[in-house]
Amino acid sequence: MQLNDDACYQALISRDSRFDGRFFAGVLSTGIYCRPVCPARKPLAENCRYFSNAAAAEAAGFRPCLKCRPELAPGQAWSDGAAMVARRAEEAIRAGDFQDLTTLAERLGVTDRHLRRAFANRFGVSPVAYAQTQRLLLAKKLLAETTLPVVDIAMAAGFGSLRRMNSLFAERYQLTPSKLRRQAEAPAAELTCRLAFRPPLDWQATLAFLKNRAITGVEKIEANEYWRTVRLDYQGKMHQGWLKVALAGSELTVTLSNSLIKAVPPVLSALRHLFDLDADPAEVTANLGPLVNNPGLRALGAFDGFEMAIRAILGQQITVAAARTLAGRLAALGSPCPDAPEGLSHCFPTPAQVAALSQEQLGQMGVIRSRSRAMLALASAVTEGLELSPSADIDEITAKLESLPGIGPWTASYIAMRALHWPDAWPVNDHGLKAATGLESPKALAHYMSAFSPWRAYATQHLWSQL
Repeated sequence: MQLNDDACYQALISRDSRFDGRFFAGVLSTGIYCRPVCPARKPLAENCRYFSNAAAAEAAGFRPCLKCRPELAPGQAWSDGAAMVARRAEEAIRAGDFQDLTTLAERLGVTDRHLRRAFANRFGVSPVAYAQTQRLLLAKKLLAETTLPVVDIAMAAGFGSLRRMNSLFAERYQLTPSKLRRQAEAPAAELTCRLAFRPPLDWQATLAFLKNRAITGVEKIEANEYWRTVRLDYQGKMHQGWLKVALAGSELTVTLSNSLIKAVPPVLSALRHLFDLDADPAEVTANLGPLVNNPGLRALGAFDGFEMAIRAILGQQITVAAARTLAGRLAALGSPCPDAPEGLSHCFPTPAQVAALSQEQLGQMGVIRSRSRAMLALASAVTEGLELSPSADIDEITAKLESLPGIGPWTASYIAMRALHWPDAWPVNDHGLKAATGLESPKALAHYMSAFSPWRAYATQHLWSQL
């Protein structure tokens, strides 16, 4: 967003939650930067400077506020293709997938120089500075919310060593991690983190959508909480465990099993996408107009892109309930999840595990040959490097998906909407959208949906909710 000093100050003094995460206010008299919703006494307008992201505020010499905690602020959803390279780089950094500039540039298919320039144009700082801020804020979050040893927090935040974290804390925040922990609220006994969002969020509608699609043994909805098993590769190691998510005011509380302590960045990033926590309901409502009956609906993403893509293939031309049954049978082939709560048993199979199956094995589960062929082709492609995450290039991935056998425009676009979490993606020629709009012609439906660009994923959710 373009930052206007008068508009930002008005949002700051009114504590307007619509602007939470869209800008940060640095206060010259204190050297601290805050979220617009900060409960502290408001500063004079002439003492305020405004920044579009936390890294830019820290680069200007400001320290994060201990009251409003900038690390809790929701991020910014992307609604168009502008600054695509910067967007993809930011997604990778927020997921903890940043080793060095050269490696990230190679992954994105650009030169180091182009990545630095594109990122600086969008965020005002280099990718390295942005990554350092993200690591510092995550460490600050874990210090405030958990009882983890400081050395474990340094590793979980991606610093590589306690010495490096201590050095950056002293340089940026003028205090030590242990002192920050003493100043913060008393941490919870469990490994519990908080994720903020811009209200409203219809938690019941969210859980209902996920419950209808929950994979037996992998996910469950219980007592207004979302539970699931987790298996992911992070920093060269496999991490496996479980988590639960509950609503607490304008935040979600996330409880993690101890086995996921060193994989916090990708887990929290995946949850932000699954629940679409970076959305701005006011902006979506303004763009969709009368279509919005419930501003709290979100364009839900996915926790695991491969899992979601397999689920999309299984759902081709059958009911949601039937696809869920097939997904549960496949999930039983995944690795058992030790110490999982009742109702959870297995982690979803990895791409390599699925690729090793035969069409006969899938057929015995009830998967017809055309879908089993598509599943095996997708699994092989992912093991060979096909990326199904929000940091991927949507045009490139969509084209690659449609080149695989058994994956047509509907499946590819549904994967783009959920696994890649692209706000303008929508399931092309979808039966549910036809039923909701009364339009039978694919061309007529596409023309109708074009009016809602670049928010067609949100339009899809609102139309589905009318069925």
